[in-house]
Amino acid sequence: MKEKFYLTTAIPYCSGKPHIGNTYEVILTDAIARYKRKMGYDVFFLTGTDEHGIKIETKAKEMGITPKEFVDGVYAKVRDMWALVGASYDKFIRTTDDYHEKAVTGIFKKLYEQGDIYKSQYEGHYCVPCESFFTDTQVTDGKCPDCGRPVERATEDAYFFRMSKYADRLLKHIEENPGFVEPEARLKEMVNNFLKPGLQDLCVTRSSFTWGVPVPGDEKHVIYVWIDALSNYITALGYEVDEQGELFKKYWPCDVHVIGKDIVRFHTIYWPIMLLALGIPLPKKIYGHGWLNFGTDKMSKSRGNVMYADELAELFGVDGVRYYTLSAMPYSSDGSITYDSMIAAFNTDLANNLGNLVSRTVSMNKKYFGSVIQAPVASEAIDGELKACVAETVAKVHEKMDTYHVSDALSAIFDMLSRANKYIDETTPWVLAKSEDTKARLGTVLYNLLETIRVGASLLSPFIPDTAAKILATLGTDDMSEEFGALVCGKATGEAEVLFKRIDEKEFYERLAAQKGETAEKKEEAKMEEVKVEEAAAEKVYEPVADTVVFDDFVKVDMRVAKVLECEAVPKSKKLLKFKLDLGFETRQVFSGIAKYYSPEELIGKKVIMVANLAPRMMKINGNEEESNGMIVASGGHEPDAVVRLLFAADDANVGDRVS
Repeated sequence: MKEKFYLTTAIPYCSGKPHIGNTYEVILTDAIARYKRKMGYDVFFLTGTDEHGIKIETKAKEMGITPKEFVDGVYAKVRDMWALVGASYDKFIRTTDDYHEKAVTGIFKKLYEQGDIYKSQYEGHYCVPCESFFTDTQVTDGKCPDCGRPVERATEDAYFFRMSKYADRLLKHIEENPGFVEPEARLKEMVNNFLKPGLQDLCVTRSSFTWGVPVPGDEKHVIYVWIDALSNYITALGYEVDEQGELFKKYWPCDVHVIGKDIVRFHTIYWPIMLLALGIPLPKKIYGHGWLNFGTDKMSKSRGNVMYADELAELFGVDGVRYYTLSAMPYSSDGSITYDSMIAAFNTDLANNLGNLVSRTVSMNKKYFGSVIQAPVASEAIDGELKACVAETVAKVHEKMDTYHVSDALSAIFDMLSRANKYIDETTPWVLAKSEDTKARLGTVLYNLLETIRVGASLLSPFIPDTAAKILATLGTDDMSEEFGALVCGKATGEAEVLFKRIDEKEFYERLAAQKGETAEKKEEAKMEEVKVEEAAAEKVYEPVADTVVFDDFVKVDMRVAKVLECEAVPKSKKLLKFKLDLGFETRQVFSGIAKYYSPEELIGKKVIMVANLAPRMMKINGNEEESNGMIVASGGHEPDAVVRLLFAADDANVGDRVS
């Protein structure tokens, strides 16, 4: 009997078309699911859409349609996008599905009847974009602590979930189950910032809108997202309070929830506590991946820097999009995507490294042996190096995929392909072909190359499945084993098709311009402006290096990793941002003149480098004296017309650590 493996994505909010950052998550989860199936697991892969809430109700009203009509349209877009990128999910759940709403009603009723949910009055601050309430102590200067936008004062009757009742049990579970949340830095943040300081009871209903699952017996209230959306992971398996479906019995507990880092708190605190209250085993692992940023900036429709998978697929192909997003996202920090970086990765990795290797090898096999695969009967020492590289790569890919280091797994495969290309240069098949005496050696070299390609295609199948299938078809095999030597001699390889045609940059931007509805001339002008900026940067005269300092003087500068707790623009100032920074052992207020280069909301939660022992200075801020206690480190600050860039610490860097 196969070992089960249940994995899920977060279910995206059904308010609009998902951008490439949202789509990355389903591509990532799909790669893990395909890998696990390949390893023989009985996989159940769940995704879906979160379809209730005030934002949907408001948008539907603006469009003059019902909320259900609105979410039906968005749901179709999400399904189409997931299908486009090859998501091999086993079930797609909608929180408007009848069975889900019925189960949510039962869950709420059970928690209420056992005293874990109670009715009271909520008075606090409400953030509409985040759909969250906050207390007076959580809000600073009328701004949401999560997104930095203005909050509204609100009072309403509501039902609350007794979070503190289960906090100690959750902490005990975390201590007894290393790896429950990964990366570890995200777990430390949840424990230190939320669990240990003490949990407040959680508001789990709303009465300010009607688009949701009604509270049983009190239909003026609707059950909020914390119970409604999070419970999809069990309701999709047929869970009901009084009856657990066969899928639930088979697949729960979940092996991994794959989520974005911005919703780690909900999945590592709210969701596990709800499960504890229901008497259900907790998931085995929660993996919080980083964001896929546009360059160094968070994607935002207001900034016009949003990319969509369907548009990118028209330019790079589906496997081009899958490869880039999976390879560009580190395990524990944010990834970056731009058109230029995608072109570079496409040409270097896919066209040159992979595509050229397959094309050269298959073409040589056709030219020298009429496409018939030869027996490897004339081996030399260098062959052992290639075979060892293949074996090491197979082991490394398993190690990395089993720990969700997906980009590292892809990197290992492409290192192996690079080694195979080098093997061609080392063995010079075109020289071996000149003499009958070396024909056996030539056949052996080509066999080793074809077999390396076959193993490579097998390893690549979870990541770029269509391309992997094309390669195997070209080799005339469907053998997905990863042990060197499985390719059958005497069979014929097919024609060498172009897997990835190199992208010409000028043609690409013309296509992009046409896709965006712009004139090619306009796009070319924009591209030339980018070139001018780059050339100006290359030709600029930099300031001379400052006078030499001795080591003893340098170490007097105490630089630390600090987390941005709060950030806001300073009224009437075009330059200044006001920061509240966490140094681990204390918090600091710092002013920094970077408002031209960063918006407050994109910096909240980031880890920066600050000079912690700089003497505090008083600054005149709108007629008041304010202290700035420290300095945030950035590049470009002293150069004319420089673009200022903050120096960010890695996500898993410990707050308060010294930088040297």
